[in-house]
Amino acid sequence: MLDKKNIVLIGIGILLLVIGFICLATGPADNPISLSVAPIILTIAYVVVIPLGILFNSKNEDKQ
Repeated sequence: MLDKKNIVLIGIGILLLVIGFICLATGPADNPISLSVAPIILTIAYVVVIPLGILFNSKNEDKQ
């Protein structure tokens, strides 16, 4: 079951996605923010933060 930490991590991932897509949509196509910063933010959100929020398991959980 998803814990509070999991929901917070997924929320941070969604916030990073929104920030990444806003950066991607700014300015002309040769803007350095849309060419370099936005793909890095989106990759971190999709590959690291959201899967970490889904797969993170609390060690305080009692095994039954």
